[in-house]
Amino acid sequence: MSMLANATMVTMAPMGPNANRPGNTSVKEVTGTQLRDLEKTLPLRVLSDADFKHWQTYGYVVVKNAVPQEQVKATVDFLWEFEEKDPNDPKSWSRPQMRDHAMTELNNSGMVEAYHHQSMWDNRQTPRVYDAFVDIWDRTDLWVSIDRANLNTPNVGARAFDGFIHWDADTSQYPLPINVQGVLSLVDTNDDMGGFQCVPDLFANFADWLATAPKDRDPFRPDIANIPYEPKRIPMQAGDLLIFNSLLAHGIRANRSNQTRIAQYISMAPATPEEQELVDWRTQSWSERLPARGHAFPGDPRNWEQTRYDRAKLTPLGERLLGKTPW
Repeated sequence: MSMLANATMVTMAPMGPNANRPGNTSVKEVTGTQLRDLEKTLPLRVLSDADFKHWQTYGYVVVKNAVPQEQVKATVDFLWEFEEKDPNDPKSWSRPQMRDHAMTELNNSGMVEAYHHQSMWDNRQTPRVYDAFVDIWDRTDLWVSIDRANLNTPNVGARAFDGFIHWDADTSQYPLPINVQGVLSLVDTNDDMGGFQCVPDLFANFADWLATAPKDRDPFRPDIANIPYEPKRIPMQAGDLLIFNSLLAHGIRANRSNQTRIAQYISMAPATPEEQELVDWRTQSWSERLPARGHAFPGDPRNWEQTRYDRAKLTPLGERLLGKTPW
C-alpha cells in the first residue's frame, strides 16, 4: 500500500529559515505516490524490469554507459582545469578548497563549484540520461537540476576528510517528501577511492525502522552507529549514472587511495512551468552561469564560469530540460 495518497501537488523545497538544510531548490519536491510504490504506465526505455524492481526495493539503480566516453573525457579535462590542478602532478592536488562550506560536512570532500560548462550540459542533455529518469518518474515532462561536480583527490594532509552519510530530504515530514538524485561517475572507482556510499537495507526497511526510531533523532543524519544496517559502496565505471531516491541515506566515502574520484551530479524532477519565478531563475542561471541556490552551494569566488567560459549551447531536449522551452 502506498504511504501517501495519489495526489500530484508540488511544493517548494526549503528556502528562507530552512536554507541551512541539505537539498537543491532548482527543482520542486513532489508529493503524491512514493516512487517505491509507483505502478508503471509507460514502457521502460533504459531500465530492465529487474533494474526497476531493484530501484523500488533498495532506492538506487546504476545505468551503465549513460554517456559516451568522449563526453566523460571532456568533463574530466574541464574539471581539472577549473580546479587549477594537474592530473599528472599529485603535488598540485593538495591545493586548498577555494571556499569553505557552510554545510561543514562537505569541507574537503572535493566539491567543484561549476554548474554550466558545455561539457556538463552535454551530459545532462544526453538522451539516455533523460530516458533513464523518464523510467524512474513514469512521465516525460522533466526538468534537470542545476548542480555541480566532484573532484575528490586523496583525503590526506590538509585535505583530511572522513566521509559522511545523510539524507537530503527531511525524513521527519509527513507525508514524506519525494525526490530523486543522481551522480554520473567520470572515472572507474575501487574500494579505496571514496565515491558514493549508501545504506540500501535501511531504505528497504524504512517504514519499520521509522516506526521505532527515536523521536528526537536528526531527520537529516542517521545515527549509523545505532542502526542495524551497514553502509555500502556502490562500484561504478566511467560513464555510469547512479540514480537514487532522496529517502536513501547516502554520502561520500573518504578517498584513501592515490587516485582521484571524479563525478557530476545530475538529477531530474517533474517540470513545474506554472512557477514563473522558478522558470525565470533557471533560465537566468544558465544564461549568466550562476550556481544553484541554497546553503550547500557557495559558488566559485573567482567567477570563472562568467569570465572564462561561454554560455552552454542547448539542444532542443536541453532547452526543455532547462525550462527555456515548454514541454
